[in-house]
Amino acid sequence: MEGIMEETVFICEDSIEGILTGVYEAYELRKDHQTTHLQVGENENCRLFTVYHKVQADKEKSAKVLRTIYRRFGEEAYTQLCQAMVSYDPAKADAVYHTIVTGISGSYRGRLMEHLSNRSVNKVFRLSRNTGIEIHHLLGFLRFKELQGGILLARYRPKNDVTALIMPHFADRLPREDFAIYDEGRSYYAVHPKGRQWYLVRGELPFSEEQEAYSQQEAQYQALYRHFCQTIAIQERKNTDLQRNMLPLRFRKYMTEF
Repeated sequence: MEGIMEETVFICEDSIEGILTGVYEAYELRKDHQTTHLQVGENENCRLFTVYHKVQADKEKSAKVLRTIYRRFGEEAYTQLCQAMVSYDPAKADAVYHTIVTGISGSYRGRLMEHLSNRSVNKVFRLSRNTGIEIHHLLGFLRFKELQGGILLARYRPKNDVTALIMPHFADRLPREDFAIYDEGRSYYAVHPKGRQWYLVRGELPFSEEQEAYSQQEAQYQALYRHFCQTIAIQERKNTDLQRNMLPLRFRKYMTEF
């Protein structure tokens, strides 16, 4: 039909590698960027006059796009785009793609992520800010417990897929420890062997939550820490609204003091 423009949608894996591979292949196809979109996962309702391409995540292609982002837009934009790509928002892939298109086209002045009048840049900015706030919380709220084998284990359920972004922080501070951080919602974990590079493992932990036996020292320290928190609390100055604002309820399930 005349007057109707055909759209192209790339269906990507929900990961930084998957989204960046989609960006690479969208550029490789050389279609009009205005009618090209990225989508995380398949949508049950397919649109008319739309061609769909499934994208297989490719490490080399995604690495090329990452290098381009860092070289063209700088470290700050690089960080914000990465934080946006691990967001739980399903619209993130298309926002990231069109932000990169805007940056490469050069149709703006100043820094890319300051171009907030652009809808895609604004979306990426807001997604990155949301992810950044959660990362900031987790760096203070994540709790490790020592198992009988000496391994430190932290369980959590973040809104955003931030495990790979918080691991460098803990690897830097616990270089001589064997530890793991398990994302219960996404069923995968990051492992840090003592003195070596950390890595990600897909799937459940090799033991159940019931089999996670504390070391004797861990049990003692947990009891002491809870007693300390209860002792310093001033009941007359208790402010539950302020507590929920500073420490959201969703973090407390995994915190020793609660």
